[in-house]
Amino acid sequence: MKIAWRNLLKDKTRLGLSIGGVALAVMLILLLNGFLVGINAQIAAYLDNEPGTIVVAQDGVENLLGISSRLPSGAQGSVKARGAAKVIPILSQFVIMDLHDKKQPAYLVGYDPETGGGPWDISAGREPKNDKELVFDTILAQQHHMMLGDQVEILDRDFTIVGLSEGTNSWMTSYLFVRKSAIESLLRAPDATSFLLVTPSERIGTDELLARLEDVSGVTAQNKGDVIANDLKLFGKVFAAPIQLMAAIAFLVGALVVGLVIYTATVERQREYGVLKAIGARNGMLYRVVTIQALIAAGVGSALGVAMAYGAAQLIMNLRPQFLIVYESTAVAESLGAGLVMALVAALFPARVVAGLAPAEVFRK
Repeated sequence: MKIAWRNLLKDKTRLGLSIGGVALAVMLILLLNGFLVGINAQIAAYLDNEPGTIVVAQDGVENLLGISSRLPSGAQGSVKARGAAKVIPILSQFVIMDLHDKKQPAYLVGYDPETGGGPWDISAGREPKNDKELVFDTILAQQHHMMLGDQVEILDRDFTIVGLSEGTNSWMTSYLFVRKSAIESLLRAPDATSFLLVTPSERIGTDELLARLEDVSGVTAQNKGDVIANDLKLFGKVFAAPIQLMAAIAFLVGALVVGLVIYTATVERQREYGVLKAIGARNGMLYRVVTIQALIAAGVGSALGVAMAYGAAQLIMNLRPQFLIVYESTAVAESLGAGLVMALVAALFPARVVAGLAPAEVFRK
């Protein structure tokens, strides 16, 4: 242990570079994972915060986002008759708004304030009371310097912002909320419904109600968790592969940085290791010295990387609040584990150098 510390502290600049390389790699791994978790949380935000355990959509529609749905007339009554305790109808539509000469996509949700399906956290203002009012996302409002009372044009109709909602933004799109009758008028589709958010009665339960809804014509009924999973599969797969690839590259960079530093330190001290072997030190003891050096550098770097990741996340979300970065305890543990694996990989080649040392050859140099 003392030999390992002495070798590392011999060149503090090189040690600092090693620790910094691991810290940056761990920070990047954690940031990328946190960004992916944040994307998933934003994709699932609406259904996660709305009541009900079943989502009823048009026949063949298995997603809430990314696809349109129109339920047949009478679907709400049929679902209610099968044993639903509560049925919340919503009418949704993707729209493109012009905000300060910029195109801004949004997911417009029409709901009835008396039954639910609208914003779950209004930070300012109130819910719409008529078809000319809407609840706007807080972060989107801040980005475009908008406030309560401002006018927003959607599908050639002006709406007045009467409320600001929290947790309804993502870097992809934002949720906007109006009365269901307002979207019916916009789309010229009276009594149209996209989805039903269903709560089964206590005596039936979710599974039994899903079975009963199988014979309702023109609809697809799914567990809410399955719909969320389908949305994550539809949108999350676009980001998951490149993010995981970047995380793997960050891991390799960290391992190479530590390996290069430990390898250089080992090669420079071949004579010292040769002396130790000459006086009877076994390869196992020398392996431990090299491995401990790598573990120290990677361990300190990993801990520093986790701290840097939390700081970087706060900075990113303050500067760009549309990005959500969420760190799970398992991800932090995996990042620290990645640092440990970096150390073991980094110690591999230096250990082989030590194992191949012949004391006589070292003294001849």
